[in-house]
Amino acid sequence: MEVKGYRSLLEIGQPIDTVTVYLNPMAGERVLDDIIAVRPGRVIFNPGTESESIFERLDQAGIRIITACTLVLLNTGQFDRA
Repeated sequence: MEVKGYRSLLEIGQPIDTVTVYLNPMAGERVLDDIIAVRPGRVIFNPGTESESIFERLDQAGIRIITACTLVLLNTGQFDRA
């Protein structure tokens, strides 16, 4: 199976359902405009990535925020329901 990588969310060029964040809040701030621009259905913030200022901007943009461990969601069958 081939998996393609991208340098930016903006390069993907198709709808994005979920963005899962593994960046510390300072790095998260640097990609926040791109996340808002691609308007994903939801953004999952893994432990240690949470940021009230990022949450506020995503909320203002109408983007759903989830604070959870993506790996736990996947391993427990909850990813699709989160």
